[in-house]
Amino acid sequence: MDSNDWMKQLLLVGIGTTSLVAEKIKEVSDQWVKDGRIDSEEAQGFVEDIMQQIRAGQGNFESTMERQLRNMLQDLGVPRQSEMDELRGRIDRLERQIRDLENKMWR
Repeated sequence: MDSNDWMKQLLLVGIGTTSLVAEKIKEVSDQWVKDGRIDSEEAQGFVEDIMQQIRAGQGNFESTMERQLRNMLQDLGVPRQSEMDELRGRIDRLERQIRDLENKMWR
């Protein structure tokens, strides 16, 4: 599984968690309105404020998780895509040089 798959799964977990939290916050605010603790405008503002804070924190969480995953993969010795591309290019150049040398030998 490559790092993009890990990131996608982590993001999906984060999205799912955010959805559950949003649902629970909405339920609590609806119950407060029903109990007369707050009015519907206050409840809507409460939900919007909490969701805005969650979204702001989620961006930080995603970047932190991405950085930690990159560090973990690096510690495990998993090469980055750019390193793999560079190695493929070097292999292609070496194969061309070998073919050129072989062709010169057969002439």
